[in-house]
Amino acid sequence: MSPTNVPARPILVTGTAGFIGFHVARRLLQQGHDVVGLDGFTPYYDVQLKHDRHAILSLMPRFRSHGFMLEDSARLGDLVHTLRPAIVIHLAAQAGVRYSIENPRAYVDSNIVGTFNLLEACRATPPAHLLIASTSSVYGNAPAVPFKETSESSQPVSLYAATKKATEVLAHSYAQLYGFPVTAFRFFTVYGPWGRPDMALFKFTDAILANREIEVYGEGKMSRDFTFIDDLVAGIVGLIGHPPPAASAAEKRSAATSPIAPFRVVNIGASRPVGLEDFIAAIETALGRKARRRLLPMQPGDVQRTFADVTELRSLVDMPPPTPLAEGVGAFVDWYRDYYAARLAPAAE
Repeated sequence: MSPTNVPARPILVTGTAGFIGFHVARRLLQQGHDVVGLDGFTPYYDVQLKHDRHAILSLMPRFRSHGFMLEDSARLGDLVHTLRPAIVIHLAAQAGVRYSIENPRAYVDSNIVGTFNLLEACRATPPAHLLIASTSSVYGNAPAVPFKETSESSQPVSLYAATKKATEVLAHSYAQLYGFPVTAFRFFTVYGPWGRPDMALFKFTDAILANREIEVYGEGKMSRDFTFIDDLVAGIVGLIGHPPPAASAAEKRSAATSPIAPFRVVNIGASRPVGLEDFIAAIETALGRKARRRLLPMQPGDVQRTFADVTELRSLVDMPPPTPLAEGVGAFVDWYRDYYAARLAPAAE
């Protein structure tokens, strides 16, 4: 969708104070769309970081925001009914594999109940296209790589992955019952400026600069399909204009599209796995410092590797080449240094 084809109704983006939601909303605003953001500002990590992201969006005249939780079904239903959004992009969620072991209820409340409430709101006021975030974690430790949308995804190894798989299944049922098109996209280890403090890149950068040991799980033998945030956003925004076809349009269906509903699953990744040690080496190069490692076994819920098959995505969206890892890590390190230098600077008198 281009600025010359801006929908008459706004785009609703949930989770706009979060890492991915912030970047998606900003890209849409830059393209000239009216964006309404929704976020609950939960304290899972540094809330100031969330407020600072939102402050940037608030400087853009086409942005409006609301602050409440998706679990508040009445307010959510009223908002969707009042806005009648053309597009809904659902990015709000309780993220993090390891935290799901410590606080499982937060994942059920946010990811399952919150998504159910949004689906109910969309049932009452259907958008032209609902796009919802899922995760590569649903593939668990599936043996065959790269992971295709049709690969086994019903054996999650973390509660986080189980709740995200549940949102896919819920969304499919609503698409089948009520006919509004739904795309579920599965993210592969997203990184970049304004990233989350619980992610490896953020934690490693912080520890190396403070001369602390970094904790390297899986003894450094794991690999991830690291996806730079700008590439992810290009995929999400590009998919907006490609709602899945109705079940009757058999000739337009791919293997990633449901045979009985206007529902599609799409991987968004770089499709080039990187070993954890190579990832750490890129951080060391960007920082100009060496890391002190503490090798640890894999944690419960972790997977050995991720690797996206992005054939479906590329058939729908004219994607740019993946951002080189060194470039993406360098962009994060530059942002990190600038952001925390500004936060730690004494206030002007």
